[in-house]
Amino acid sequence: MKKNFSGLKRQKYPMPEFIAEALTQHKLFERYENRPAYQQNDYIYWISSAKREETRQKRLAQMLEELKGGNKYMNMVYKGD
Repeated sequence: MKKNFSGLKRQKYPMPEFIAEALTQHKLFERYENRPAYQQNDYIYWISSAKREETRQKRLAQMLEELKGGNKYMNMVYKGD
């Protein structure tokens, strides 16, 4: 099922290959896709907008941990799972 991104108030950011690969490698793609469209989009922008590779990797690791745990979103409590 395709996620409806039409309700987003800002542009939809395309997923970079390195994020897709990490989600696949960690078997978290389904958990990512089960998150609301705004969260998916926020994660992509937040990770991609980092200027330094070190920061990108740190943010990617945080997203993966949050998806794995299922109870956080951008370091905030998330009760959707």
